[in-house]
Amino acid sequence: MATLSNPATAGERSPVARAIAHCRGALASVLGFSVLTNLLMLAGPLFMLQVYDRVLVSGSFPTLAGLVLLLVLAYVFQGLFDVLRGRIMVRAAEVVDAELSGPVQRALLREGTGGSQAFRELDQLRGFIAGSGPPALFDLPFLPIFLVLCWLVHPLIGTVALIGGGVLLAVAVLSELGGRRAAETLVDQGGRRAELADSVRRNGGLITAMGMQGAFARRLSAINDGFLASARRAADLSSGLGALSKILRMLLQSLVLAAGALLVIDGQMTGGAMVASSILVARAVAPIETLIANWRGLLAARIAYRGLNGRLAQLSALPTLATHLEAPRRQLAVIDGTVVAPSGRQVIVDRLGLVVEAGTAVGVIGPSGAGKSALGRVLAGVWPLARGQVTLDGASYDQYDPTALGRAIGYMPQTTELFAGTIAENIARMAIDWDSEDVISAARAAGAHDMIVTLPLGYDTCIGGPDGFALSGGQQQRVALARALYGDPFLLVLDEPNANLDTVGEAALVEAIATAKARGAAIVLITHRPSLTQSCESLLLLADGLQRAYGRRDDVMRRLEGGAARPATAGLKVVEPAYSGVPT
Repeated sequence: MATLSNPATAGERSPVARAIAHCRGALASVLGFSVLTNLLMLAGPLFMLQVYDRVLVSGSFPTLAGLVLLLVLAYVFQGLFDVLRGRIMVRAAEVVDAELSGPVQRALLREGTGGSQAFRELDQLRGFIAGSGPPALFDLPFLPIFLVLCWLVHPLIGTVALIGGGVLLAVAVLSELGGRRAAETLVDQGGRRAELADSVRRNGGLITAMGMQGAFARRLSAINDGFLASARRAADLSSGLGALSKILRMLLQSLVLAAGALLVIDGQMTGGAMVASSILVARAVAPIETLIANWRGLLAARIAYRGLNGRLAQLSALPTLATHLEAPRRQLAVIDGTVVAPSGRQVIVDRLGLVVEAGTAVGVIGPSGAGKSALGRVLAGVWPLARGQVTLDGASYDQYDPTALGRAIGYMPQTTELFAGTIAENIARMAIDWDSEDVISAARAAGAHDMIVTLPLGYDTCIGGPDGFALSGGQQQRVALARALYGDPFLLVLDEPNANLDTVGEAALVEAIATAKARGAAIVLITHRPSLTQSCESLLLLADGLQRAYGRRDDVMRRLEGGAARPATAGLKVVEPAYSGVPT
């Protein structure tokens, strides 16, 4: 039995927080450079103070030259530290991406975890970390220090700076409150627009053939109009608040200068201190203005952060394996199974029991909508059971390493999907280091070799994409069957494998099933065609979400013929297995 450990224990950090925690060293360096940068920001006010109060009074050229040299050095180092901060944050963003890209890819490959949206969220998060927003967050804690310095120059200057900084902070809070919903709406509509555009791209031929261009054009226009309206509202809010913050910052700087002038007239401050205090206040509120300018990115990053955590938490809840089981070779069993789609709550198939021994085939029959394809997804490991258990050689699927489990299963879904690449790459399940002999062997087993070598480049013919060779439906099914047979998997789940096959193709399919049984494979054959059930030792009848009959093929066929001459199955009752060892 495999030893299991679950990383998603209570009290642990979220997946994204753990990835960001791996950048602690980089973030500490950025904080250190932020301290130095903000200290060097004092160079400008100090330079003004010395020029007005010392150089102009003394007329000393050497003093002015020395001050200019120090100012240049301060600005050079400040620029250098800013560049280093930016580069460190870019590399920190790459570290976060490297930590999360694997889980995000697994989310994309696992149905029901929103993988495509996770990719967009990761891009959004990485873009924000590498942008100008985080440095402003690091500079924000120095705002009170600058305000204290303004107060030390003179309490009146400090009071004006404090009020102005408070007003700018209030604008930042308004940006957060007013922009949160707009940002969430924009992200949601952007995702819906991308999904619809991708659907149109994948089904362009069907849309053209059935005259649906106008309908889809209107749908695309409607969702695009909604997206543009949300983007316009968000942009208007961003530009309005950005302009307001800029005006308030310039007004604050002028008011500080006016307050300083009053103090100079009253003899409480020098001219140099007046100019220096104006520059000091501008430096103090600069991080607030930067944050307001980047509020859309900040809100989008926060939405992405929450979304990524939710999606990756689904994967973190899955157990990790410390012990790897050997490849199955004896039996597939479903015990008291209940099938529910991952994104829904309605039961598709209930009270399901099934056993497929090595070297045998079970045919799954029943009317459309009975749950046959849903059962196929469960047996292929695409969907989990809502209740019950699916086992291979007595071990549940979650006890197998996912890669090893995938090699043990050959799945041919009802809708044939081939990937952009060569015929050989598709048969080899898009592996990088596939073996030509294994690919050709799988194609021969599927009866597809003779068809493939007639293509322009044979096994190297590219399919998919705008420039790919267009295969017919029957050719696609043959390639998909070869992909299912690649590597001689123990379990074969074939969903309507002959839907687009001609007589020759169906004969090749029957031969492939016989060959697979001869080598000890367990086969689940989902079909509507009675002719294909001749390859099965037993039949499973599904109807109305229940297992209506299950047993030897001839016994089930006699019950069907005796119970009703018509194809309807509503009158059948749940039948006990016709042979021992099969769970009900």
